[in-house]
Order: sequence, then structure tokens, then C-alpha cells
Amino acid sequence: MVLSKTSSESDVSVHSTFASRYVRASLPRFEMPDNSIPKEAAYQIINDELMLDGNPRLNLASFVTTWMEPECDKLMMAAINKNYVDMDEYPVTTELQNRCVNMIARLFNSPLKEEETAIGVGTVGSSEAIMLAGLAFKRNWQNKRKAEGKPHDKPNIVTGANVQVCWEKFANYFEVELKEVKLREGYYVMDPVQAAEMVDENTICVAAILGSTLNGEFEDVKLLNDLLIEKNKQTGWDTPIHVDAASGGFIAPFLYPELEWDFRLPLVKSINVSGHKYGLVYAGIGWVIWRTKQDLPEELIFHINYLGADQPTFTLNFSKGSSQVIAQYYQLIRLGYEGYRNVMENCRANAIVLREGLEKTGRFNIVSKDEGVPLVAFSLKDNSFHNEFEVSETLRRFGWIVPAYTMPADAQHITVLRVVIREDFSRTLAERLVLDIVKVLHELDTLPARLSSKMEKAGENGKKTELEVQREVTDFWKKFVLARKAAVC
Repeated sequence: MVLSKTSSESDVSVHSTFASRYVRASLPRFEMPDNSIPKEAAYQIINDELMLDGNPRLNLASFVTTWMEPECDKLMMAAINKNYVDMDEYPVTTELQNRCVNMIARLFNSPLKEEETAIGVGTVGSSEAIMLAGLAFKRNWQNKRKAEGKPHDKPNIVTGANVQVCWEKFANYFEVELKEVKLREGYYVMDPVQAAEMVDENTICVAAILGSTLNGEFEDVKLLNDLLIEKNKQTGWDTPIHVDAASGGFIAPFLYPELEWDFRLPLVKSINVSGHKYGLVYAGIGWVIWRTKQDLPEELIFHINYLGADQPTFTLNFSKGSSQVIAQYYQLIRLGYEGYRNVMENCRANAIVLREGLEKTGRFNIVSKDEGVPLVAFSLKDNSFHNEFEVSETLRRFGWIVPAYTMPADAQHITVLRVVIREDFSRTLAERLVLDIVKVLHELDTLPARLSSKMEKAGENGKKTELEVQREVTDFWKKFVLARKAAVC
């Protein structure tokens, strides 16, 4: 979180047993200490606290890469002190970034001539990439409206309600209305027909998602493109498309090469992708690619010369580490098309193993689709006594971090669990997870129902008061805990 909060007043210091041979007094928690401490003590204090973090490899909530080859780790550590923005001082790093932009642009079927250079930039992640793409759309729309002598103060973007929160941030930060196509049960992505209907003369773009965060599904960008072409002909507008391919941009070209979602569609003017997701790089790298130079207004590009030479820059932040850029180039040349395809096929195969294992339990509905990001989203067929949040919480005892969440409007009554299949999630782990989920289900079956569920049934039958139900649940838990203690040797 960006915002922080302090603990209770009684918990104002940091203690470390192992560091006590170097430090006799506790350290203040929210103030800089008066004196220096040995480097060994500082390391041990921090290391002890970090032990309480979850295991990244078992964090199945995250799309972000948690493993890379040791050779790439070495390259990243060697570049940890390079400031990527200083292009004149680190020209090779700049060259590697440009190579990545051009490789990714061609992967997305950019209409480039053989010797033509792609237009794009490396970012901290897809959030920054989306901010930059959105600013380009807003400025192009404003310039066109000004030239036509029309109002340019009420821009909007059309998206599905399933978009990632960074789109809400863009709309809020840069004063653009966010018009969301609502979801419905059984259909958890943006409906292209409804999206096209919501477009008006103030729409700066329609944002399509290639790989919904909710269930991994690809939105139908081809149908959206065709509908907008027809609407643009009828209205005289030129509403474009941005594809948020944060999760799916490094999947679709290798698993579904015939799927038309990228620059093969004429209205797709920009695409973002997260290098730190299925681009297979540690957190901190994203990319945004524009179709042509005209799609990125020159006025948004700044030219600086106080670092040694004229350097064009279009980013929200200035200083940035070089390591992730170098790591992305390593992965692109190390794996090549064949290597990326093998990784994505393995991820898809492991997702199938997990999905089939869950289906065999007979307890879950599968919400994710066969075509899309390799993940499995699922919900309980019967959650009247124990819900998905309880399953998620109980799985943490086994080390698994499996998120549970409710769908956006108008499907907010649907609760889903989601497992993201990354490169480091093996078939063995998939099978182990199924076994642990079965254990959790058996354990929950032996526990009393959620208190709220008990209350509802009591109210319906008129047999027990709220206090009676609460006492019953409390008594059960006491007996359950005592029985478990007695069984411990």
C-alpha cells in the first residue's frame, strides 16, 4: 500500500532475538534510530521480519513472475545501480530497450516496414503503460475537437466492469469519465455490442481486455473492431481501440496465433503488456506500443539534454532501474518464439490438470474458459453453509494463497476463487493443491455453518434466537479445539 498506518501505541519498537548479540536496546519502529548499528544486526532484524511473508511461489493470486534463471539474476544484479533514464551514460541499455520495443511490436503484428522503427516505451508496469496510452488518446481527441471548434472538456472511455483498477485510476487522475459495461451471470467480460452502443462523440477510445483479471477470458476484440468500424461510418467519428493485454499479450501470440486481437485490426491504435507477468520477468516492467507515430502526439514527448545529450522521454516517472529491461531482453533472446510457446503450453496443460481435478470433486463450478490466460477460476456449487472466503482462508494453513473475490456489477452475487498458473507452477503442485482443497472441504464439512447462515435459517424457522445460535456455535468450537489439542502428541 502507498498509504501507511502505525500499529498500536504499545507496539512501538522492533525486537530481534538473533540480533541481540549486536544490539542491546530495541529499535524505534516509526522513527529513525539515534545511533548506527552493525550491518549484521540490520540484516538479521530485517531478515527475521521478512520470514513472516508468504512464499511467492505459492502465491497463486499473483500473475507476476516469481522465478527466473540464475544467469538472468546475475545480469539483473550487475545492472542494479544503473539508472535507465540516463540514456547517454548507458547507451547499450537504451539499445536493448529499443530492441525489446521492436520485437514486441512485431509480435503484435505492427504494420512496420522492414527497416521501420516501432513506437513504444518501457514502463514500470501496465498501470503506467495504460496511463500513457490513455493520455495519448485524450490529447488526440482534444486536438481534433479543438480543430473542429467543438467542446473538448468531457472525454470518456468505454470499458467493461471487469477492468483492472488502474483504469479507474486513470479516469480519476486525468479527469476522464469511465463508462462501464456491466457484467451478468455467466458472462464476465465486456459485451462488444453494448460497448459499441455506449460510444458517443466524446469517447476517446474503447478499452478491450485480453485476459480478464477475474477469469482470464479474452474479450472479442475482432467483433468490437467490426462494430466500431460500422458505427464510425454512420456517425463520422473515428473511435479507436486500446487493447489492455497486460496478462494475455505474451500468451495469445504463442497459443492462439490465428486470433485477431492486435494491430491486424485497423482500429487498434495502442497495446500494453506486462513484461513482469507472462513476459517472464520479475516485477517492475511493462510495455506500451503504438500503431504509428501519429497515434502518439509529439507534444507529449519531452526532450532533455542535461544528462549529456538530447533524449526524448515519455514516462510518468523519471528515474528507473535498468535491471528489468535487461531481463526482458534476456528472456526474448534466450527463449525465442519456440521457448515462449513451450512455457505457455506447459502452463495451459497444468491449468487443465487443476481444472479436471477440481471438477472430479463434484463441488465446484468452473468459471474460467478454455481459451484465455492459463488460470482456473471456480466457485462452490453450494455455498449456503461455507463459502469461498472460508476455503481461501483455510488453504492458507497449507501455505497456499488462493484469492476469493466477488464479481463486479451486475454479477456481484457471484463469488469466485482463482488460481493463476505461472511458469513455476508444476503439475505436481497442481495435483498437491487439489488434494489440499479436498482436505479443506472435508474439514469445513465437519464445522458448523457460518453464523450468518445459521441466523438466516433460524429466522426462517423461528426456532432459535440469535443468542441461542451464537452459543451453539461457540460451544461447538470449544469442543472442536479441545479435541484437536487432545490429539496432539
